[in-house]
Amino acid sequence: MLRALTNARRLARPWKALRARSCASHGPAGPPEIQVRALAGADHGIAEILMNRPSACNALGNVLVNQLLEALAQLREDQQVRVLLFRSGVKGVFCAGADLKEREQMSEAEVGIFVQRLRGLMNEIAFPAPTIAAMDGFALGGGLELALACDLRVAGVALAKELIFTGRRLNGAQAQALGLVNHTVSQNEDGNAAYHRARELAQEILPQAPIAVRLGKVAIDRGMEVDIASGMAIEGICYAQNIPTQDRLEGMAAFREKRPPRFVGK
Repeated sequence: MLRALTNARRLARPWKALRARSCASHGPAGPPEIQVRALAGADHGIAEILMNRPSACNALGNVLVNQLLEALAQLREDQQVRVLLFRSGVKGVFCAGADLKEREQMSEAEVGIFVQRLRGLMNEIAFPAPTIAAMDGFALGGGLELALACDLRVAGVALAKELIFTGRRLNGAQAQALGLVNHTVSQNEDGNAAYHRARELAQEILPQAPIAVRLGKVAIDRGMEVDIASGMAIEGICYAQNIPTQDRLEGMAAFREKRPPRFVGK
């Protein structure tokens, strides 16, 4: 673990479709279920992942999981990504959880393999940059796990979702009261109010020093897993990595000169 620690609203480009190979639910000619895009202008640094499987309410089938893993792998290599948003292209649904119809067609061995890949997906969502789930609809079972794997969550007040263990349904306000989501918003006619609030959160993160934000995320995530002394040691390692960066020097210079900083992520 310590080794790992030392190591305007216009679009920059349209949605990019990702096609996964060797998928069971339909062949390579099928419609893309995951699309990605990067924003530009004042939103440069924000990347979005769109889940778009309307026929199954964004259920986590082989194709969607494969394409989502591929998208995350590509975005992980892009140092320009400073905030990552997860959203749905299906109105009223964020993610309906595991695709049970598809799972019925699997053998016991295939189910085991798929469940392992699903767990791996949740680990991959532990992205280096901050992640935000825009929950403009139901998040059930594995869909709720996906949202919980993100750093921040925004839900519409009309959102209903089943808790993983109890199956109890909560609206957005109740979920916020339980600490399940960071913000709730009144839903709009387009059904994407949570997305717009999530984007506002991303815009608040953008001005901050990207290296410091990423290292802060590492320190928090890893520090929560250990005792206080080990947590402080992890924080010290992260801070040591930040000391020689251009961003830290730029932040100090901007403070001294009373001007906005110009961070470069180095």
